[in-house]
Amino acid sequence: MNATRWCLIVGLVLGIVLAFGGWFAFLVTVLFGLIGLLVGLVADGKLDMAGLFGRAASR
Repeated sequence: MNATRWCLIVGLVLGIVLAFGGWFAFLVTVLFGLIGLLVGLVADGKLDMAGLFGRAASR
């Protein structure tokens, strides 16, 4: 498994643990899943944070 998948799984598990129960738990789990996915994409080098904020890594 690559870092993107691991971070997505960790984000989903944290969301379930932090918000156990109801429809609100679903929303929080999705939020943590997205955060985990973004962290994983950055860790894999598939998402350039500097490029998102206007500073390109190479010119």
